[in-house]
Amino acid sequence: MANSQKKENKPRFFDGVKAEWSKITWPSKEQLTKQSVAVVIITVLLGVVITLLDTGLQWCVSLLSL
Repeated sequence: MANSQKKENKPRFFDGVKAEWSKITWPSKEQLTKQSVAVVIITVLLGVVITLLDTGLQWCVSLLSL
């Protein structure tokens, strides 16, 4: 009895997946390019900021230990 219930649930699950898959709106090539460039630029800028903060803090700590 439990085995037949599992078999009935699988088709319903995949029907749900198929229905949700059809609702997806994929970005255009232009949108994808713009968003990818934005992510790369923000990542590089954040890396520079973190590097500057780390270097500044190391310098401050080295002054304290003199």
